[in-house]
Amino acid sequence: MNKNTFTSIKLAKGEMNVYDFGSVKLHAYKTNDFIDDEVFIVEKNGKAVVIESPCFFENNRELAEYLKDMQVEGMLVAYHGAGATFLPDVPKYAAQNAVEFSKNGGGKDLIDSFTGSFGEIFDPSVHKITNVIEPGKVTIGGIDFVIKQTNDAFDVEIPEINAVYTHMLGHDCHSIVAGAGHADAMIAELRSYIEKGYDLILTSHYTPEDLKDAQTKIEYLENLKKIASDVQNADEFKAEVGKQYPQYSGQNYLEMTAGFFFA
Repeated sequence: MNKNTFTSIKLAKGEMNVYDFGSVKLHAYKTNDFIDDEVFIVEKNGKAVVIESPCFFENNRELAEYLKDMQVEGMLVAYHGAGATFLPDVPKYAAQNAVEFSKNGGGKDLIDSFTGSFGEIFDPSVHKITNVIEPGKVTIGGIDFVIKQTNDAFDVEIPEINAVYTHMLGHDCHSIVAGAGHADAMIAELRSYIEKGYDLILTSHYTPEDLKDAQTKIEYLENLKKIASDVQNADEFKAEVGKQYPQYSGQNYLEMTAGFFFA
């Protein structure tokens, strides 16, 4: 499946890109919110499973309206625990570390920060997990998913469409990289995607990407490490990265990365 082979549906605020795999459809919801969230719906035989949740009230309402004719069997809540007014009665699935991430860990810190930044348009309520899942295969709504635990939460493999969901990729935007060790871990993960030959890589903050994008990101991460070793401080690091990647978005992520490399 080519990442650009989809049918686009314009909504009032967001946009839905629909990938047709035959018996399975992937609906990729581009929220156009302030943090560029993406939400994914896997549909098979009229039943649907949602991966992640929008977290702004306007998007919650818009996506719920879009889903009204599908039978939503469950929601996988990994890295984005906020937005609990969205489909409140649908079963919520998460690994235990993802539950902690949203309640007490880094996810809670982000929710608190976004609440302070965006105020009443942001939905800070945290989804209540009804089904704690373990790594390995889980079947929801007749669709198989493979759960892979990560440090913060979990990634999701979708075998029927040869795709994988992870938190971030973004081949032409900066990412939050918590130092050289974290960069190496990201590189190893991306190389595993290439080895497995996924057709699509789905992420929380970008439209679906492919293996060429994964290779581009590997090269970026390797270069970030080199730049960090060649400069003396965070300001020099940001200046050099900006010089080499002038078209990249995500300047706030670059700020955070500089803080990690030069704590």
